[in-house]
Amino acid sequence: MELASIIEALVTASDEALSSEDLARLIRSRVAEAEDARAAAIEDGESPAELPEWLLSYAEVTPDQVIAAIAKLNAEYDATGRAFNLTERAKGWRIFTRTDYGEFIKQLFPGRRPERLSAPAMETLAIIAYRQPITKAAIEAVRGVSCDGMLQKLLDRELVRIGGRAELPGRPLLYETTEVFYEHFGIRSIEDLPNSDELRRVKLPEPEEESAEASPEEQLALAATGAKTTEAEESSTESEASIETPPADDTAAEETSGEEPSADPIQS
Repeated sequence: MELASIIEALVTASDEALSSEDLARLIRSRVAEAEDARAAAIEDGESPAELPEWLLSYAEVTPDQVIAAIAKLNAEYDATGRAFNLTERAKGWRIFTRTDYGEFIKQLFPGRRPERLSAPAMETLAIIAYRQPITKAAIEAVRGVSCDGMLQKLLDRELVRIGGRAELPGRPLLYETTEVFYEHFGIRSIEDLPNSDELRRVKLPEPEEESAEASPEEQLALAATGAKTTEAEESSTESEASIETPPADDTAAEETSGEEPSADPIQS
């Protein structure tokens, strides 16, 4: 029995995503279970058969071996034109249908209408994603306007959460992205965001700063997050470009910036 096939069976049968470490642990656990059962049978005076070599070969399987086996699986899927592949997200590996089939799969959910995030909400989300954990005052220093409404929308959609309090006067709340955010954008961590290292090092405006002209570094930060939004933009959010937020269930369609939304993950 091949390691890749065992992994495929585990990921397909699991209701939750499984990390490479989880998969390696489950496989080692099965080998240990078989060895213990054989040892117990011998103690009872029985003569059990030897365990198969292929099973014993997985006694020390590692996460790296799991990753290599998954790469082999995906190569086979690609070569045979399968409609799905194994994709790693923040929580681990899951089977997802390919984006090519998204429009067909949408026909399964004719009543589902996507809710949308406005451009100001997306701008707020980008600031949080790149500079988390971050206070509301720091977000507003970048955007130039109040972000109470935008933050509430992001909290309601579970794209951000409160991650504690800052060690500052008044102990303001800190905001950070959630696992729903990672799943929605198809990334494993913040490091997967475009230009993550560079943008996280850019100096942002201080909340108290009210200078008439931003410094070159501040201008770069503002450009990266989409320039300061005006009050007029807040009043026109319904007509601005936006992206879909993920449906409530864990079979949400995946999408990344600039890509077509993918179809729902295969249900086991």
